[in-house]
Amino acid sequence: MKGGQTKSDSMQAGNKLKGKGAGAGKRAKKAAKDPNKPKRPASAFFVFMEEFRKQYKEANPDNRSVSAVGKAGGEKWKSMTDAEKAPYVQKAEKRKSEYNKKMQAYNLKLAGGGNDDESDKSKSEVNDEDEEDEDEDED
Repeated sequence: MKGGQTKSDSMQAGNKLKGKGAGAGKRAKKAAKDPNKPKRPASAFFVFMEEFRKQYKEANPDNRSVSAVGKAGGEKWKSMTDAEKAPYVQKAEKRKSEYNKKMQAYNLKLAGGGNDDESDKSKSEVNDEDEEDEDEDED
């Protein structure tokens, strides 16, 4: 068995190769995101954080740590009562209702085949041609 593998060596190599199939190690490709799809609305906490970040920057202009702002905001949010959180919850609900309306319109557009852009374009081209014909008639 000079230069060859022993039975135990070949079994160990076989075990190493088991996890390395044709697709092993490669990530599955996700479907491309639609840039026209509306973004999900911010939760009440994130609405609060928009305002809190501004206040925190004014109070601590030399702070550059994002994590410090997040921790301070989280602590303040936890210490707030429901009454103090109410305006942020209302803003979040308003944004969510707007998002739902946009999503309904978006889904209708998708269900309609998504050819609305082309049909609008063709309509405008037809109108442009009609206007040109009218301009020529006037000459």
